[in-house]
Amino acid sequence: MSGNRIPLAGVIGHPIAHSKSPQLHRHWLKTYGLPGFYIPMDVVPENLREVLTTLPKAGFVGVNITVPHKEAVMDIADMITDRATLIGAANTLIFRKDGKIHADNTDGYGFLENLKQGAPDWNPKAGPVAMLGAGGAARAVVASLLEAGVPEILVSNRTRPRADALAAEFGRRLTVIDWVQAGNMLEEAMTVVNTTSLGMIGKPELRVPLDGLQKGAVVTDLVYAPLETRLLREAKAAGCHTVDGLGMLIHQAVPAFERWFGKRPMVDAATRAAILR
Repeated sequence: MSGNRIPLAGVIGHPIAHSKSPQLHRHWLKTYGLPGFYIPMDVVPENLREVLTTLPKAGFVGVNITVPHKEAVMDIADMITDRATLIGAANTLIFRKDGKIHADNTDGYGFLENLKQGAPDWNPKAGPVAMLGAGGAARAVVASLLEAGVPEILVSNRTRPRADALAAEFGRRLTVIDWVQAGNMLEEAMTVVNTTSLGMIGKPELRVPLDGLQKGAVVTDLVYAPLETRLLREAKAAGCHTVDGLGMLIHQAVPAFERWFGKRPMVDAATRAAILR
């Protein structure tokens, strides 16, 4: 904190009222007795550049970026980390003292940390990963899984060209499966990941047949509203180890909070409770 200035951070999206990030960061600020505020900001795309160049002058040390701005900020940032470049999107901006905007993507980090915390015995090298979806979240998941050493990722998306583009970009460890065959890829998967919004409150259900789930497989859903989706419920019944999506939201926020407010926060039961309130 420079001088007596209270550090400000926040989250920018459009819309933004649904975001759980303010609850999370305010919980950590209160828990550690740190000065600072975290503010949700609804910014339309045409105002994004102007807002981002103005915030540092108002005392902001950084912001989270969410839909629909994650790709657009890549053209505004002065510096971009390798992982954000690989994913093609940023979710965390740090406003440096020299005025430059530093862009990072912590979604993949949050995904892996959540998996490790929720399934401590998870072994990335145990066998193929079956991944549903090929959108922005899937890119972060793929990058982190490949870095962790998974041997193969079977990916299926409702529109095949998007999955093909993902495989073309990330290489030979990705195999595309037609959406109508998505249930079949679960039979050889030791890890199953849903990166789509299917199963979320207000969205259509995930209708992929789940009878191919392997007992002992680790199954995780990026959807966290509801906390237990149909995928997780049926996976649990099939003897799988399930990990809900709330932890990814929490873990991806850890590096940003540390950079902005100078303290690395703990991810514990109280943190989850603060978001679920």
